[in-house]
Amino acid sequence: MTDKSVWFVTGAGRGMGVDIVKAALAAGHAVVATGRNTDGVVSALGNASDLLVVKLDITRPDDAKAAVAAAVNRFGRIDVLVNNAGNFYAGFFKELALEDFRAQIETNLFGPVNVTRAVLPIMRAQRRGLIVTISSTGGISGQAFVSAYSAAKFRVEGWIESLTPEVAPFGIRTMLVEPGFFRTELLTDDSTKWPTPSIDDYAQQTRQTVTAWKAMNGLQGGDPAKLAKGLIQLASQAEPPLRWPAGADAIETFEKKSRELLAQANAYRALSSSLAHDDAK
Repeated sequence: MTDKSVWFVTGAGRGMGVDIVKAALAAGHAVVATGRNTDGVVSALGNASDLLVVKLDITRPDDAKAAVAAAVNRFGRIDVLVNNAGNFYAGFFKELALEDFRAQIETNLFGPVNVTRAVLPIMRAQRRGLIVTISSTGGISGQAFVSAYSAAKFRVEGWIESLTPEVAPFGIRTMLVEPGFFRTELLTDDSTKWPTPSIDDYAQQTRQTVTAWKAMNGLQGGDPAKLAKGLIQLASQAEPPLRWPAGADAIETFEKKSRELLAQANAYRALSSSLAHDDAK
């Protein structure tokens, strides 16, 4: 890529998206900053000659196509797509309404799918580009109370891992970013839908978990501005990493998951290795 690239960032009106846009602009890049509420995006970012604010609801394919067209009309190309927009439906699986579970996957999986499908023809014609997708340590390792969120993020991981060899022949690279706990707006009421206790067996633990997680808001250890600067640095490389665990806690999650997978692979190695047809020996 040239020193000056055109970045297209979703969810740019608040949270980590704001920091990513500011870091890209500070590095001398042009940025298309998108969000459902353009007034909120402008309020968060102000105005700049290399900044274009565009309305985009990532769950609407037509919005994605229109936003990409506006970006190309203004800057002529898109070099880096950052799939950042998302939300969080918290709660124990059986207390999550089915429509909420579907909505979580609609936003956090199909949202990036919609935007990437709109951007890929541009990058393929250019024979270059980078698709950055903000995943989560919740896409590496699941835990209680995040079943819908992890269901979406695990799918994001598999989708991008499978997409990578499909687009590589056209000079397009991908990078998954798995942040740990960062001091963003994810645990605020604007980004998280909190569960209402509906099953006696879960009620007390639900209340305790919601209280504890709300208390964490604003105290998370990760600095999103530093993550944004690191992302700019990695995006400038000829071969960005396929996965970037962002934060010391993210590295710990990767390492723990790796140990667990190796232990599970070895636990019944003899049985697992004995399942071939006899004529295959």
